[in-house]
Amino acid sequence: MDLSKELHKAALIPNLELLARQIVEGYISGIHKSPFHGFSAEFAEHAIYNTGESTKHIDWKLFARTDKLYTKKYEEETNLRCHMILDNSASMYYPEMVAPVLENLNKMGFAALAIAALMELLKKQRDAVGLSVFSDNYHYYAPDKGSERHRQMLLDKLGEMVNAPKPGKQTEIYTYLHQIAEKIKRRSLVFLFTDLWQTGQDDEKLFEALRHLKYNRHEVVVFHLLDRDTEVSFNFGSGPKRFLDVETGEYIDLYSDNVKEAYERKVNEFFQHIKLQCARYRIKYVEIDVGESFAKVLNTFMIERQQFG
Repeated sequence: MDLSKELHKAALIPNLELLARQIVEGYISGIHKSPFHGFSAEFAEHAIYNTGESTKHIDWKLFARTDKLYTKKYEEETNLRCHMILDNSASMYYPEMVAPVLENLNKMGFAALAIAALMELLKKQRDAVGLSVFSDNYHYYAPDKGSERHRQMLLDKLGEMVNAPKPGKQTEIYTYLHQIAEKIKRRSLVFLFTDLWQTGQDDEKLFEALRHLKYNRHEVVVFHLLDRDTEVSFNFGSGPKRFLDVETGEYIDLYSDNVKEAYERKVNEFFQHIKLQCARYRIKYVEIDVGESFAKVLNTFMIERQQFG
């Protein structure tokens, strides 16, 4: 079966923008119960009023004292720049998405929807967003912009990746993170969506690349995407299974119960090492189970945006 052709016939996520808007609206409706109540519009400073601008934010009391027109500028208008980095390697398309899709997202589907939801929040606050996509090459780059046309272009790209995937087979994450770091010139919030599985694990090179991303005083967040039930807890039942490495094509036949304990120990050691190294270099690490809601991603954004300055 040609997976690409089948997905063209019936899009798995047909309206990414609508779903992202629903996610954000649901999140905002509960925000009064969260630490972010009252987040959106804190007064920051005055700006000279220019003819033709909306009069909505004119400070009339200041006008009465000075006979000059000034507008109140709010923190939400600070033109934050946010660059999304998306791992498009084959392992990101695990597990298989089946109906109902929103309850059975793979890592790529979750990442695309999470980025689209973040873009919706950025739009509401008039911030700029950019996107980089890599797998076995650095094959997409869009600089940070705030226009609606630009946002629609990024949504189209994300929809294309989910509904007509062309993943790279092998990837060396660090190679492309260095290239992306060179592209991001102005200070930004940088969000990396990846499962951190790479061909030929080289942790030191990976963290060198993450440190490079922090160059120019960028704030970096790593969203580590996982299907916790299988990739961490290794719950595959008691029968014999064939395990295929989608990036190399190598496979092994075994009874999962026989290796479950050793696997869990090794994986947890690896994750703990990642967390410690991220803490060491002041990179925010957030583990994301793709079977859960988007709240952890959106909460992280709200916290980082408040602290960014």
